[in-house]
Amino acid sequence: MQLSKLALGAAVALVGLLPVSSHAADKIKVTDITGRQVEVKAPVEKVILGEGRQMYFVATLDTDQPFKRVVGWRDDLQKADLDGYKDYLAKYPQIDKIPTFGGFKEGTFDVEQAVSLKPDVILLNIEAKTATDDAKLIEKLAKIDIPVVFVDFREKPFENTDASMRLIGKLFGKEARAEEFIAFRKQQIDLVTDRLAKANPTKPVVMVERAAGYSDDCCMSFGNENFGKFVEVAGGQNLAAKIIPGTFGVVNPEQIIAANPDQVIVTGSNWELYVPGGAWVGVGSGADKAKARDKLAALMKRPAYTGVKAVQNKQVHAVWHQFYNSPYQFIAIQAMAKWLHPDLFKDIDPEQTMKALYDRFLPVPYKTGYWVSLTDKE
Repeated sequence: MQLSKLALGAAVALVGLLPVSSHAADKIKVTDITGRQVEVKAPVEKVILGEGRQMYFVATLDTDQPFKRVVGWRDDLQKADLDGYKDYLAKYPQIDKIPTFGGFKEGTFDVEQAVSLKPDVILLNIEAKTATDDAKLIEKLAKIDIPVVFVDFREKPFENTDASMRLIGKLFGKEARAEEFIAFRKQQIDLVTDRLAKANPTKPVVMVERAAGYSDDCCMSFGNENFGKFVEVAGGQNLAAKIIPGTFGVVNPEQIIAANPDQVIVTGSNWELYVPGGAWVGVGSGADKAKARDKLAALMKRPAYTGVKAVQNKQVHAVWHQFYNSPYQFIAIQAMAKWLHPDLFKDIDPEQTMKALYDRFLPVPYKTGYWVSLTDKE
């Protein structure tokens, strides 16, 4: 349902119901990822998450009580990462009672509901900015003393992940915790980049298919950012880098066959609530790897991969899609580096790195299943 002028007008009329700080010192000024300067009452006590998957970074900061500030969130975590959602639901059953919202990008965000929850801030992903600008929602929310702050882990994660974590750390009063995570992330990426810089190995050509099997279309991929950038950092050549000008785009089956990639990596997740019984590869927390491997093998029978080296040599892998939209990208980079250069990284164990991430920063237990390869054994 689209936002109506009546709903917005009613929301603005409710401004008098919101508490206004009488002390200027209660507010801090932050610069968000878009360069906007925003005043926010901090540490924030109530936050609305513009995307449910923002829990990936919230949980790294508020590890002991990850939902203590969350008064509302978008309804995507359960749909996009059903296995991860179930992990959190098992430990925090109250989360199914948190009010949910539609998306800013789709124009279904309920301003009246947001006002009633009295948030100190709304956190939005940068991809929602065009829609919010078009609807002038930021200005309308500002009139009712609800600031909006933009973060980014998706459009340009290598440029914006650390800055986003520092920004949220400042808002939450968890600056030290944010720096601890940033240092851990850098350390794990450096294990890959430092070794590659010294060895300077040949870079295999890699086709990354985004959300393979989610629909019948083939083949969504990444340009020079996100998983495309992960490939480069892990010591490969991204097949789509010269085909897709931005972060996201499409590679034609003929282009894949002509490029004859050395490796194929597809992204997947448990999308049963999006596409029931779909051809997608359900990797993620606690995934059935044998089933995931079978579905991965089936995807390689599509015309786009006919006769390519990667399929003939079984250099085909699936990796958790949500690495593309979380601060955990370094895990995917280690896994990819090990696939692309197994001898160079034979002592690197991304599984142990993922477990360390959970042990140090996340409140739920780690379960294996975030990636699979055609060559994996039972």
